[in-house]
Amino acid sequence: MKEPSRKSRWERRTQAPLLVLAVAFAVAYAVPIVAPDASRAVQRACTHAEWVVWAAFAVDYLVRLCLAGDRRVFVRTHWLDLAAVVLPLVQPLRLLRLVATLMLVGRRARMAPQIRLTTYVAGAVVGLLMFGSLAVLSVERDAPNGNIRNLGDAVWWSFTTMTTVGYGDHSPTTGLGRVLAVGLMLSGIALLGVVTANIAAWFISRFERDDRAEQAQTAAITELTEEVRALRAEVALLRGAAGSAPGPAGAPAREDRDRDRDTGGQGLPPVAAASAPTP
Repeated sequence: MKEPSRKSRWERRTQAPLLVLAVAFAVAYAVPIVAPDASRAVQRACTHAEWVVWAAFAVDYLVRLCLAGDRRVFVRTHWLDLAAVVLPLVQPLRLLRLVATLMLVGRRARMAPQIRLTTYVAGAVVGLLMFGSLAVLSVERDAPNGNIRNLGDAVWWSFTTMTTVGYGDHSPTTGLGRVLAVGLMLSGIALLGVVTANIAAWFISRFERDDRAEQAQTAAITELTEEVRALRAEVALLRGAAGSAPGPAGAPAREDRDRDRDTGGQGLPPVAAASAPTP
């Protein structure tokens, strides 16, 4: 059994702590938006928590980069990890930083492919609904002509936007809010496509499995039929060989015994035996 590398051991040991930090980051991101009247101490604590989580992910990325065999390949194949570290330096992209952090945790999770896909879809739906609502609320709440003023309006808008229903009772009025709306609509369409493709793939795999089982049964029946035919031919050959074989030593063959019975035991043909004189 191949011993896991130091990088694999590090990723396995840090998976659970990073998940806890990601949840803490989500809470620290949501509290100032849901409760804008919170004290400055609470807001400062949330800000510090966000930066602590960023520092933890930055250290994790640097450690894995040092443990990687080919660092160029690691940077090229782990661009999402790098984005989770770089995005905090651009303050207007805080939502993207949150999405990158959550996707990074999902990527680090070690699960079966089917369970991972289901987890990704469910987590993406919940995450987009929650944090899309928080993002649009933070942008639109103080807009002069905005109509998304509380969390309930934001959640309702996220549902109607992500499902591409678009009732129009709530809509963003700022440029950044509309950009968020476009991203949420595209994400909803993409997730719907993933769910549809997953269901279709499940049905196709089920039909293919049934076809393989039916083909196996047909092949077994064909093979059994050929064996029965071979056995019949062998039995016919054995019967023919038994009918033409001579009797035991000193005993006449079956045809001779029948002829003797018909001729009265004189070995003559039936006509000659009938015309022979009586002694």
